[in-house]
Amino acid sequence: MSQQQHQSRRRFIALSAAALAWPAGARAAAPAARWQGRALGAEASMVLAGVAGDEAQAIFADVAAEVARQEAIFSLHRAGSALAQLNRDGELPTPPPEMLELLGLCATLHRKTGGAFDPSVQPLWMLHARAAERGSRPDAAAVATARACVGFGHVRFGPEAVRFARPGMALTLNGIAQGYIADRISDLLRARGFGDVLVNMGEVVGNGRRPDGGPWQAGIAGPDGALVGRTALSDRALATSAPQGTLLDAAGRVGHIIDPLTGRPGGRWRVVSISAPRAALADGLSTAFCLMDAPDIHATLAGQPETRVETLI
Repeated sequence: MSQQQHQSRRRFIALSAAALAWPAGARAAAPAARWQGRALGAEASMVLAGVAGDEAQAIFADVAAEVARQEAIFSLHRAGSALAQLNRDGELPTPPPEMLELLGLCATLHRKTGGAFDPSVQPLWMLHARAAERGSRPDAAAVATARACVGFGHVRFGPEAVRFARPGMALTLNGIAQGYIADRISDLLRARGFGDVLVNMGEVVGNGRRPDGGPWQAGIAGPDGALVGRTALSDRALATSAPQGTLLDAAGRVGHIIDPLTGRPGGRWRVVSISAPRAALADGLSTAFCLMDAPDIHATLAGQPETRVETLI
């Protein structure tokens, strides 16, 4: 099973979380246009309130183009993407500004979460995924070897280049890039004058109001698809992570979130859902919080009243 397939299953959690954003039976008092596509290998969608379908085609084309542009930066699976080049060569000259912006947020989250958020876990992820495909688990020596390639503090980045300070390093931005792309699309729509929108790029942004005038309502689903909570979104984002939401092995025992501190799949919670003003922030925190205990989670959020835990079970 490819990492893209693993990612699709992980993102079903987030896609399910948007299921209540506009209830199927709700009466729309204003027109609405819907878009469906793909982002980073998984289904994506968008609703524009107050806009007829024909009127929205131009903006939908621009959205699709922006998603494709972001994928050309952050995709692990496109050989020519900026991230793939960095992982292949250990260096990326003149990185795109979007990558520098996101790496800056990664550095902040890495520091604030005590290292629980660490995009450099990709060597460990690959080690466990390959072992799971064989029906086995890596031994301690293999884990130790892969862990020697992990540590976001060894990623050097600036306008001239992104470089790995250790051989064998690689990044995955799957724990934050979906949220970042949702933010980019939300910003694009705001700049075009669309204030009432729902953007779902695997993580969800709700701006303004639904077509029926009510707030966007996001349901939070667990790994089994059952609804475990809901929250209103008005100029806010929601991200949901579940360690067992994506499984690396057919037996269903090996989750997809790797603890950089132990080198093994981890998870203290079944479902973590975070709301915040920006989707990238919510996305990164929901990933990290899967590996943290409640006191550390609340300490991380101290002084950030606009960032909230919506579900922690």
